[in-house]
Amino acid sequence: MIDLSVKDLVKSFDADDNILDGLTFDVQAGERVGIMGRNGAGKTTLFRILTGEIGYDSGEVIFAPGKKVGLISQIPKYPAGYTVEQVLRTAFAGLEKLKRQLSELEARMGAHPSREVLTQYDALMDRFTTGGGYETEVDLQKVVNGLNIPPEMRQREFTMLSGGEKTRVNLARLLLEKTDILLLDEPTNHLDMKSVEWLEEYILRFKGTVLTISHDRYFLDRIVQRIVELRGGKAEFYTGNYSAYVVEKQARFDLQLKQYEQEQAKLKQLGYTVERMKGWGINNRSLYRRAMSIQHRMERIEKTERPVTEKQLKLRFEEKDFFGDEVFTIRDLGKSFEDKTLFDHVELEVKGGERIALLGDNGTGKSTFLKILLGETLADHGKIKFGPTVKTAYLPQIIHFDHPERTLYDTMLYEKNCTPQVARDRLGAFLFQGEDVFKTVANLSGGEQSRLRLCMLMDEKINLLILDEPTNHLDIASREWIEAAVEDYEGTLLFVSHDRYFVDRFATRIWVLEDGTIKDYPCGYEKYRSILAHEAEKPKAAPVKAEKKEKAKTKGGDKALEKKLRAVERDIEKQEALVAEFEPQIEAAASDYQELTRLLAEKEAAEAQLEALMEQWEQLSLELEA
Repeated sequence: MIDLSVKDLVKSFDADDNILDGLTFDVQAGERVGIMGRNGAGKTTLFRILTGEIGYDSGEVIFAPGKKVGLISQIPKYPAGYTVEQVLRTAFAGLEKLKRQLSELEARMGAHPSREVLTQYDALMDRFTTGGGYETEVDLQKVVNGLNIPPEMRQREFTMLSGGEKTRVNLARLLLEKTDILLLDEPTNHLDMKSVEWLEEYILRFKGTVLTISHDRYFLDRIVQRIVELRGGKAEFYTGNYSAYVVEKQARFDLQLKQYEQEQAKLKQLGYTVERMKGWGINNRSLYRRAMSIQHRMERIEKTERPVTEKQLKLRFEEKDFFGDEVFTIRDLGKSFEDKTLFDHVELEVKGGERIALLGDNGTGKSTFLKILLGETLADHGKIKFGPTVKTAYLPQIIHFDHPERTLYDTMLYEKNCTPQVARDRLGAFLFQGEDVFKTVANLSGGEQSRLRLCMLMDEKINLLILDEPTNHLDIASREWIEAAVEDYEGTLLFVSHDRYFVDRFATRIWVLEDGTIKDYPCGYEKYRSILAHEAEKPKAAPVKAEKKEKAKTKGGDKALEKKLRAVERDIEKQEALVAEFEPQIEAAASDYQELTRLLAEKEAAEAQLEALMEQWEQLSLELEA
């Protein structure tokens, strides 16, 4: 069954240029499709058309009847003073309306019961139950916990949130609405790694249809089953995830180039033959006619267009020779802000050539840690000792230029103190060519500013490169440019990134900043993930078996805590039995609306109590392990 059909779609913002020019594709129910294309290819325009935000010039957009469509980037306007909690609960507006209608019918049935009212009540109750009316609180908690929306944030006014926080709340609201077709426009922006991983698991379990625009290649690898690339206003199709798309795209390029070269060789040979036969046919009309026939055949040949390669950066870091093993050593490092400890008693040692990814949730202090290393911020206590030949270069998360009013050309001349020809050559190597070099720095995009800063760093002889979110908010092409620069760099690399594709590609060692310390994992990203998965399985052991394990592990430990844990385990068993008893009672009361309503409400309360007990058991287990 087709959930979405787009046929011959045309959209123009300029009379002379169609951004979408006969775009045609179908999406099957339950498919997860990635929408790819260069900046300006029309991806966001397509999404705005699909949601009805803007119109189109011609063509058709057809959704399957009754399917509800939601777009994350569309943030509705809410009444003044609306809190995040109220915004989240707008997702349940339809269920709340059904609940009110059920209450009104219950009152009518109590006073004057009738078959018509009972039939209406049964129909509404079916809609309420199948729509998740009894799971709203559980669903709300799962989503806000997964997307890291804490209780404090839920009490704040929505209008007071940052742009990233609003996007996160809007994503939560959209997921709670149980939308049939999700349109995700850069859904991983403003999410930390844990939230992104939670979102991936949610989408993998989601039974509806998903279309996503994303520059997060790791996310695309895990989520999508098919790629639709917008190119020249039309669609090109690729089966599989992002990695499969890259391989297939290269294979198509190679095939097209081969066909083009073969055609050009054939045409060249035919052209040579025509010219010779024309010369010979001056006094021979038969030869001349054959020459003209070959020429007409050449004109009718359907010529393959020469494939265009993306311009590549011609770059390499100038590396300073490194002598000795030690790049830097950290002893007892600590930093706090007011009453919040970012990290304390950090002990680390870095050797030459290591590639280290510093990971952690937003707000844990990763950027602060880098600034302490760079001497831009003072630690509360501790010591950092660098090797005698260490030379550092730093690419910050927020690129800043002292004179953004200057052109790129002038910026290179003044800040790098180089000759005009050298400035031109370096800018050209970073694809700033022709008139581009006379743009002002202030008018560059985020990706272009990162590229310019990299251009300025390249000629510095360094052996320690520090990057803070180097690929944040960049398109895939810009990310690949930065990766090309890092690829051949052989010095020591330390970087903060939420881009798991970048982390997986470069990290040989993982530092995780959490709970006020930095945990050191001497391995790459995939190995680190497998370690976390193994650790996560430990608390999942059945509560009944946990008692014996705890006895063996905590000899002489906190006996009061052990006793409390065992008591909670007994309460969990009792509560599980209580919840199970509701099923036959609910089935037996299917025709008694009053009894059914009472039982469903009691079951919901019992399940909530069971969940609270499980959380309590988990917390106690963690305390005993500590």
